[in-house]
Amino acid sequence: MGLRICVYGAASPSIDEKYIAAAEALGGVLADRGHSMVFGAGARGLMGAAARGAKRGGARIHGIIPTFFKEEDIEAIYTECDELTFTEDMRERKRLMEENADAFIIMPGGIGTYEEFFEILTLKQLGRHKKPIVIYNAFGYYDGIIDSMRASSAEGFIMKECLTLFVCADSAEDAVTLAEETGGCGYSVSELKEG
Repeated sequence: MGLRICVYGAASPSIDEKYIAAAEALGGVLADRGHSMVFGAGARGLMGAAARGAKRGGARIHGIIPTFFKEEDIEAIYTECDELTFTEDMRERKRLMEENADAFIIMPGGIGTYEEFFEILTLKQLGRHKKPIVIYNAFGYYDGIIDSMRASSAEGFIMKECLTLFVCADSAEDAVTLAEETGGCGYSVSELKEG
């Protein structure tokens, strides 16, 4: 039985086509490997592209989105989800995405995607889950953030062990493989957080 892989990523439609193609490829690999996809239900940007790739490959898709996105016409909703869940707010959306996932893949994205990555990483640091976290670093998109995290670790703001709580992949195939193969962190909360 396949994994339920939560895919985070940009919703903006004004993204270079190379990222759109990379996201569609990720959805396709996910489907080819027999996994299902959990995502934020957006129809555009990398979210929509990953969903199209997954759907084309026959994967089951579960979209989760706040009701106000629909009511206020904030974002186009991907209508071909096998299951579409509406939530009261962003907090409930993120909670349900986490609860309905066995692994996480972070595609390139903006503020919302950064928040989702850092929240799921913080929860792993605090021992709230042991699920794989994979950054799909397409075209080196996350190089700056990874370098910043390493610099923060060197200055003592992030324990070096925390940098082992996620892995990076440069291709769709590697991202899905790492989601399948990586898991727990091997550290206790006290080894990952001081305070």
